[in-house]
Amino acid sequence: MILGKGAYLKQLTAATMQMKSVEVGKELAGSSPPSVFIGSYNYPDIYAGPMIAPMHGDTGIMDRPEEWISRCSQEEIIGYRMNLVRGKRLNNAFDLDNRFVEKLQEIVLSEHSIESEASFETTPAGFSFSEEHTPFGPSAPLERFEIEEERWDSSLEKVFYDTDLLSRDAILGLHRQGMAFSTIQKAFSAGTMGHGGNRHLVPTRWSITACDTMIGDHLLKNVKQCPVIDTVRLYEYASLNNRYAVILLPTAWQYEWTEAFLHVLGNEEYVFSDYEGFKRKTGYSSLGGCYYSCKMAVLEELAREQRQAGVIVLREALPGYVPMGVFNVRENVRSAMQEPPKEFEDLKGALGHVAERFTLPVQRFVTETTLLQDSLRQKQCTLSDFTPHKKVPSLPDGAEGTG
Repeated sequence: MILGKGAYLKQLTAATMQMKSVEVGKELAGSSPPSVFIGSYNYPDIYAGPMIAPMHGDTGIMDRPEEWISRCSQEEIIGYRMNLVRGKRLNNAFDLDNRFVEKLQEIVLSEHSIESEASFETTPAGFSFSEEHTPFGPSAPLERFEIEEERWDSSLEKVFYDTDLLSRDAILGLHRQGMAFSTIQKAFSAGTMGHGGNRHLVPTRWSITACDTMIGDHLLKNVKQCPVIDTVRLYEYASLNNRYAVILLPTAWQYEWTEAFLHVLGNEEYVFSDYEGFKRKTGYSSLGGCYYSCKMAVLEELAREQRQAGVIVLREALPGYVPMGVFNVRENVRSAMQEPPKEFEDLKGALGHVAERFTLPVQRFVTETTLLQDSLRQKQCTLSDFTPHKKVPSLPDGAEGTG
């Protein structure tokens, strides 16, 4: 991420320090949703381990982001995540030939929640919030870790035993079958797919963006061959203290993701943006994993319709927003794309509708963007077409936006 957004997100995550996670002792018996977490610090020598809830039975909802947007409040989601205890053990990412990693793989391949027991070197403490991965509760190094035998998911089992199948092809195949993104990502992270000799643990944060990117790139290759839509469409959705507006333009593929953080910590109004044209973007996005999660979610719907479009996505994070991982973007945009779209004769009409619903004036988004600004310029629109707004406060050092 760029320094500006990265610095701001550090402030946001620091603001969650008053939250409380579940209290457990050095011995824990419970259920894994199933869930594992693979760290990235000091790669390839990384901390990996299971996530266990101090309760028994079906805990699947605690690590199933695909179901949260439509049925859970932000408080419920945080409650689920703060009840997950992370056990960890140092392991080289390329060393899969040990019983500890085999247990992690058995967890992610399991069809249902899996009963687990753990002993920790110290009492688990703390918690983790991030814009990239879902939160989790206290953590501690493992002394002992045991799991009960559980039936594997048949599709994941087939991928696991096919040591000639590339990871990319495995991920795309499972996605085509309709398997939950989170299930695919965890299996990939735990080194259960790919050529046998090349398999390795992939840090959770990296694996999320890798899966979003592989799926998105595959869908885009197909979408670029499809006919262009014939009108401007607007898809909207709001949840978890976020608003989203997805604008599809009757143009060849181009994509811009712009996000605003409004008064989450105080009086700040920060806007960050990144884009790509018809050609593939080179380098990693300055905005982190959410850029790829949003892109993949929109492409899923375009591929389903077999249509091509230019895509401009606007997001507002409002007071009460808490960083909980890029699932927030992916699942909200997926939900938006399932809503009936509103159609407009031109981009100006769509933005006028957005202006009536968003807190931040459209002109502020326009000034920080590239594709949106270019599209309006081509239509000879100006900022005066939209309602003026009070002067936006300047950004502090290290928190500048991009355009």
